Amino acid sequence: MSVKSKDGVTTIEQNEVIIPDLTIKDLLSAIPAHCFKRSAIRSSLYIAWDCIVIGGIYKTATFLDGFITPEVLHLPHPILYPVARFSLWSLYGFWAGLFATGLWVVAHECGHQAFSESKFINNSVGWVLHSALGVPYHSWRITHAKHHASTGHMTQDQVFVPKTRSQLRLPTFDSTQENIFGSSVSDKVKAELWDAVGDSPIGATLGAAGYLLAGWPAYIIRNASGQKRYPAGTSHFNPNAVMFAPHQYGSVIISDIGILLWLAGVAGSIYKFGFSDVFRLYFVPYLWVNHWLVLITFLQHTDPILPHYRAPEFSFPRGALATLDRSLLGDCGKLMGWIGAHATNGISETHVLHHVSSKIPHYNAWEASDALRQRLRQAGIVLDGAPGGWREVYRVFKECKFVEDEGNIVFYKNALGLAATRPKITDDTASDSGVEVDKL
Repeated sequence: MSVKSKDGVTTIEQNEVIIPDLTIKDLLSAIPAHCFKRSAIRSSLYIAWDCIVIGGIYKTATFLDGFITPEVLHLPHPILYPVARFSLWSLYGFWAGLFATGLWVVAHECGHQAFSESKFINNSVGWVLHSALGVPYHSWRITHAKHHASTGHMTQDQVFVPKTRSQLRLPTFDSTQENIFGSSVSDKVKAELWDAVGDSPIGATLGAAGYLLAGWPAYIIRNASGQKRYPAGTSHFNPNAVMFAPHQYGSVIISDIGILLWLAGVAGSIYKFGFSDVFRLYFVPYLWVNHWLVLITFLQHTDPILPHYRAPEFSFPRGALATLDRSLLGDCGKLMGWIGAHATNGISETHVLHHVSSKIPHYNAWEASDALRQRLRQAGIVLDGAPGGWREVYRVFKECKFVEDEGNIVFYKNALGLAATRPKITDDTASDSGVEVDKL
């Protein structure tokens, strides 16, 4: 992004992003037919594999823990023994949480009916897995389906909805001081905006960290980062909440029962094994799962290059393509990128395809994504983001502050009021009473 300053005005050279004009038929027809096949047996093998890996990580940590004693391991200072034990079990929490995220992803596929051909099997498996991870299965399944139907829609999407200038109570837009697309801003407006929403490096780091640690429960409990038109305190645990229809009341109650059983199981485990063991073996991996969930989904749907739409310009294909594929942990090297994709069943790497057709199971999503990318490239559309990790969360957190109240296609602006991207709308249908314009 080239930046120029002259006469108290900063002007940038923006990237242009093609606004898709494809139909859902265009997108689905690019995907091989066998990719849509679902298998309960094959899907179940991934549950078994994730559980085996998590069990292996636990056994390995327990085995190595036995060596952290003065009788077996000589360390130069006694304080290093608890430090070594803390480090070992911290690694256990990280790796167990990463592969438990894979279980989360399988449960999420159950909600999309991608686990098997049977709705009963899908909902039964999904309810068990998600309840065991503290997720109200049906309640989230319902709102997540709305998210898929309206991805990137400013008033219909359910999560990661940008805040507007007025919602943040920023200075009113002044066309004499700034460009609506965010390509030029006066120094006066830049200073006003920075004072209101600017972050120091430390502030941005703490803000991003808090988002990763508390973002998921805050969304489920009180709709944090969710749809702004919902009443304050809207909760996934309330069957009367505005996002649920009357006929979904029972499903929300079943979800709440799953959470109550989960809480009872956690409380019983603490009573029997003690808080320390439950915290070390379950809560730490659980917090990592929540962390990965927020990191992955935040980066899939938030970036300066992603458009958001108001009703006149929204369509399902445009919403589905308002997402990014990213290599989870790819910023740590190819090996970690492969591990991240394997452990989380490719949810970050094949997300655009998942929004085009959410019933395709993850084990078929790789081939389907390759085919879809070829079709998108023909239209000049590339939806590959930078690798997913903490560094990218920090960058996006700083660059994506607000969108304008005006305009039917909007992009994020940063704390200086500058937008890295502007829309490019292609129109190949221009004609004059049947005359082909490009041949004149």
